[in-house]
Amino acid sequence: MIDTVFFDLDGTLLPMDQDKYVNTYLDLMAVKMEPQGYDPRQLIAAIWSGCWAIAENDGTATNEEVFWQTFCGIFGADARKDEPLLLEFYATDFNLARAVCGFAPEAAEVIGLLKERGVDRVLATAPVFPAIATRQRIRWAGLKPEDFSLITTYENSCRAKPSPEYYREILQKLGKKPENCLMVGNDVAEDMVPAAAVGMQVFLLTPCIINRKGLDTAQYPQGGFEELKDFLLKQLQNAGAEV
Repeated sequence: MIDTVFFDLDGTLLPMDQDKYVNTYLDLMAVKMEPQGYDPRQLIAAIWSGCWAIAENDGTATNEEVFWQTFCGIFGADARKDEPLLLEFYATDFNLARAVCGFAPEAAEVIGLLKERGVDRVLATAPVFPAIATRQRIRWAGLKPEDFSLITTYENSCRAKPSPEYYREILQKLGKKPENCLMVGNDVAEDMVPAAAVGMQVFLLTPCIINRKGLDTAQYPQGGFEELKDFLLKQLQNAGAEV
């Protein structure tokens, strides 16, 4: 019985070509920070280094702490004073990256369906962004932060995809049983494999599928938003029949 649905954001609820989006967003950030003395190439490399460090976080610190330890290790301890500038970027110029993203009205329909059925919703997006950036992207998708009981960000997470521990951390935080949870995502290696490994049900949303390792996907329920809605309705109807 499904009582909670986890959703990825980028490429799932918010359609996008992820490489194009990331390149656009990082270029915008470089333009914002260059007047403060940051070399654009070095800044982008430092952001990537921070993300890679987060991916290897062992759970002893928040992802925010890991990111800034890495960033300040490159630019010096005083670099943390520029955090307000980065947050200002996410509140303003970051929104220009919306132009390279798509829009799926069906995303709001699925969230609405789950709300009507009393099913909890979790935004299990890669927690490498500060909360302000994630809230912006939620709005780009035509949704509201209040649509979710938990949104993973770098401030509130100590793990990251593709580690199964990222999913265990959320399950523990919410007191959820993995067998009662469904993970919906577009990335086979980051969403399907680790979520299934901890005992969650999974659904592969395929319009913006990412499968860089060429993994076999035949084992996963999959399709577009219509197939997802059919899958959810069937699961919820079966649960109602069992009750």
